[in-house]
Amino acid sequence: MKVLVGSKNPVKIDAVKEAFSSYFKDIEVEGVEVGSSVPDQPIDEETFEGAEHRARVIQKLNEKANIGASYFVGIEGGVINIYSKWFGIGVVCIIDEKNNLGFGTSPMFELWDDAIEEVLDGKELGDVMAEVTGDSEVKRKGGAVGYLTDGVVVRKDLYTSALKVALIPIMKEDLYSKKI
Repeated sequence: MKVLVGSKNPVKIDAVKEAFSSYFKDIEVEGVEVGSSVPDQPIDEETFEGAEHRARVIQKLNEKANIGASYFVGIEGGVINIYSKWFGIGVVCIIDEKNNLGFGTSPMFELWDDAIEEVLDGKELGDVMAEVTGDSEVKRKGGAVGYLTDGVVVRKDLYTSALKVALIPIMKEDLYSKKI
């Protein structure tokens, strides 16, 4: 079974492999670089919009190129304001070959004031973290959460959780019957 991911980021691809392996055997995961149609640093619902856009774009690519994939995955990292606090969040959108759609979110982690101030001024959280850590590739590794938890939780863990729950409406199609 083939799964297309709307990203070439190795963290996202590895998370898809791990999550889908929890449900299925013999999976093949391929990353395809696509745009998200939202700002580089999505805020609030833009994160959901970006994830869905990525999934839809690779679904269309699959149809045009006759790739033969069964699942199309969009993953978007963003920030969200809840309860007067700002959090980092990962959002996943999965579409299957029958057009069933599922969303999932990662566990959220609170961001500190200076970081969110820079993000709201237009800087990507990944760039803020690159400055804090001195590692320009931090978002392709453990991410902000990896640094903040000293590696106890890493970005892949967040995406893996989001992917597993995004599959719920697809795996339980009879309960959800949500067509796009």
